[in-house]
Amino acid sequence: MRIITLSCLLLALMLNGCATDPKEQTIGWSADQMYAAAKEALKDDDYGTAIRYYELLEARYPFQAHAQQALLESIYAYHKFNEPESAIVAADRFIQQYPRHEHIDYAYYMKGLVNFQMNEGLLDRFLPLDKTQRDQSVSAHAFQDFSELIRRFPNSQYAEDARQRMLYLRNSTAQYEVNVAQFYMVRGAYLAAANRAKNVVETFQRTPAVPDALAIMVKAYRIMQMDELADSSLAVLKLNYPDYPKLQEVETVRVEG
Repeated sequence: MRIITLSCLLLALMLNGCATDPKEQTIGWSADQMYAAAKEALKDDDYGTAIRYYELLEARYPFQAHAQQALLESIYAYHKFNEPESAIVAADRFIQQYPRHEHIDYAYYMKGLVNFQMNEGLLDRFLPLDKTQRDQSVSAHAFQDFSELIRRFPNSQYAEDARQRMLYLRNSTAQYEVNVAQFYMVRGAYLAAANRAKNVVETFQRTPAVPDALAIMVKAYRIMQMDELADSSLAVLKLNYPDYPKLQEVETVRVEG
C-alpha cells in the first residue's frame, strides 16, 4: 500500500510540475502578457522563471519590440541567477543585433560588471591560497569591457562607475604582479622577480603597488650584484616615496659572501 501511495504522490508532483511549466502555461499568450509575467517574476527575484519567460518571448515574437527588451533584461536575470556565461552571451547577442538601441550602453556595462564580479568570485575562492595562483584573465576581460563602454559612450550614466571599477582592476592587477615578483624572490629567481617588478613600475604607474615593486627591484639587483641598477631603483624609490615604511630595510640590503 505504501508503494502505491508514494507512486501516486510522485505522479501528482510530476503532473503539477507540467501544469506550471511556462511553455505550456503561456500557450496563446500575447507578447504583452509574456513580458508582463517576466517583469513580475523579475520583480519578485524569481530569476529562473523570468529567464524562461524572456526566452519564450524571444522565440515566439522575435520581431517585436518586447523581444529586444526581453533580451536586454535577460542579461541581468542571468547574472542574478548565477549564470555569468549566459549573461555575457546575451549581452554579446544584444550588442550584435541592436547596435543602435538607446540602451546599448547598458549591455556593455553589464558585460563588464559580470566579468568584474566573476573576478571577485575568483579572488574570494583563492584568498586562502597563494595569491600568485590567481587567474587574471577575467579581470582583463572586465577592464576591456569597461574601457569599451567609456570609449563608445563617455557620457553614459554607467561611465563613472565603470571608471572606478577600472581603477580598482588596475590596482589589483599591479598588486598581483608584485605578488608574483615576491613569489620569485622567495624561490631565488631574482632576474624573473626584477623583470616582473620592472613591469609594474613601467606599466602601472601611480598605483599603490609601485613602491613595493621598486623595493623588489633594489633587492633583486643587489643580490645579482647589478649595483648600478640597484642604486638607480633605490634613488627612484627615495625620490618618489620618501615615506615608504620599508625604505630603511631596502637601503641596508647587502649581499652575503
